[in-house]
Amino acid sequence: MFRIGHGYDVHKFDQNSSQCTIKLGGIDVGSTHSLLAHSDGDVVLHALTDALLGAIAQGDIGEHFPDTDERWKGADSGLLLQEVYRLVNQQGYQLVNADISIAAQAPRLKHYKLPMARNIAQLLNTEPTNVNVKATTTEKLGFVGRKEGIAVDAVCLIERVKA
Repeated sequence: MFRIGHGYDVHKFDQNSSQCTIKLGGIDVGSTHSLLAHSDGDVVLHALTDALLGAIAQGDIGEHFPDTDERWKGADSGLLLQEVYRLVNQQGYQLVNADISIAAQAPRLKHYKLPMARNIAQLLNTEPTNVNVKATTTEKLGFVGRKEGIAVDAVCLIERVKA
């Protein structure tokens, strides 16, 4: 049995910050601004976490790790992803593949896509060929194009593990 999940997340840039590093896909990426978030702001891992939760019909990241709970302030999104993947495994499923699309006018992500995919594969204990990361701009359109933030879509396919 297969199940599909979709996740979407957006984080706004903090226009008052300058010259910093942000986390995307668990990788440090140089940026002119930090991302506003309760946790570490890894919009890539948040979207994937939501996709996995969707695949097992277990709500969304905000229900499991609410931004009103101080336990999650500054939390490592890689650990949150792994916790959700444990739920996936507990329900008898494993990842088949994940496909992630990052919309960012800045920073440029060409050289970070493969390291992100490898890191995500490691977090989910799967082969790197099971994770794809794409990056695009929005041709300077919308909030992404105005460099106000980053948006990410993620889809995943999981399958029931034979007992």
